[in-house]
Amino acid sequence: MELRAGRDSDIDTWKEVTLIYNSALKQISTKLEILNDEFQHVHRYNPIEHIKSRMKTSESIVKKLKRHGYESTIQNMIEHVNDIAGIRVICSFTSDIYRIAEMITNQSDINVISVKDYIVNPKSSGYKSYHMLVTVPVYLSDRIVDTKVEIQIRTVAMDFWASLEHKIHYKFEGNAPEHIRNELIDCARMVSELDAKMLSLNDEVLNLSKKTYE
Repeated sequence: MELRAGRDSDIDTWKEVTLIYNSALKQISTKLEILNDEFQHVHRYNPIEHIKSRMKTSESIVKKLKRHGYESTIQNMIEHVNDIAGIRVICSFTSDIYRIAEMITNQSDINVISVKDYIVNPKSSGYKSYHMLVTVPVYLSDRIVDTKVEIQIRTVAMDFWASLEHKIHYKFEGNAPEHIRNELIDCARMVSELDAKMLSLNDEVLNLSKKTYE
């Protein structure tokens, strides 16, 4: 599958696309690692368990463009595909999700375009995560390219559920049997209960620790 260059695009080859979006991923990943280190230094606690990054393949991008009725050009890809570069931030507790989102928002060179809170408003499948679409400037030798990156922030339990749901979705090509979809919804409820219990337990431990040192 091939992506053709658009006449008005500053980025005219897939090789250049890969360079720019990979550079954006590196910048966001480095920022998150620094913020995590700072949080450990100040609060003696790491809100981020680990960070995963990925670039969407050209084949996936072409399929997405066709699905939405767009011609397969570099220009359309840049304008209409928001998840070419993606970063997933995995944390321990639900409270960490909003703490990390706030830290990202406060970065002066990161522009938040949109937010989708699937924790407050889960998808009908039971999917829960916090999505941010941001732009970060990539500094090239002759210009600056504001590049879109999708950031997903979720707990370990949410990520485990989403990984299984993703495998099932592709196994059945989006048409899983109803009983399996219902089981996934039940599992999503259990994940929410587990996250709530773990957060409550952590808060209790922190409170007991404070009393010990008073």
